[in-house]
Amino acid sequence: MRKLVVSEFVTLDGVMQAPGGKDEDLDGGFAHGGWVPELWHDGVGESFFALVQRVDTLLLGRRTYDGHAGAFENAPADDPFAQALNGLKKYVVSRTIIEPAWRNTTVIRDDVVGAVRALKSQEGKDILTDGSSQLVHALLAQDLVDELHLVTFPVIVGAGKRVFPEVAHATFALDQVRALSNGVVISHYTRSAR
Repeated sequence: MRKLVVSEFVTLDGVMQAPGGKDEDLDGGFAHGGWVPELWHDGVGESFFALVQRVDTLLLGRRTYDGHAGAFENAPADDPFAQALNGLKKYVVSRTIIEPAWRNTTVIRDDVVGAVRALKSQEGKDILTDGSSQLVHALLAQDLVDELHLVTFPVIVGAGKRVFPEVAHATFALDQVRALSNGVVISHYTRSAR
């Protein structure tokens, strides 16, 4: 069975953020964005590329999908992130997408849990989800997440979108940890026995 890996950029107090700029996500009046690019380290990119080598599928929520598609579909051919992501199969959870904007995309419109279980049972490499806060909350609540890849930045912001929902209960074991010179810690956890 394939594993579902969730990868997130997160603050010390559990708030998730994409690697874009300060105004990337202003939902709910969030005014503390921009800490990922300010504290970027090449080790973060290295860990992402190592993770992508293990997967052949991306599973994304609509908003994250739109951001990725806009950044990578028409990126220059020598963009290493675009090279890593464009060839992967993509699944986006959305009831409103008519025509996917990113190559190799399948839209999941209904029964997300059933669709994810079916994806996990297929042959292939692992499945990666990043960003996608609502989707990640649903996956964690249904105990569908097998691994967590957390890139923790030495920042406290107090409020924002949380990585973990209040309804999730699971135990993970620390598999790997790497501290970078700028205080960022990359931790990889594997789901303990269910």
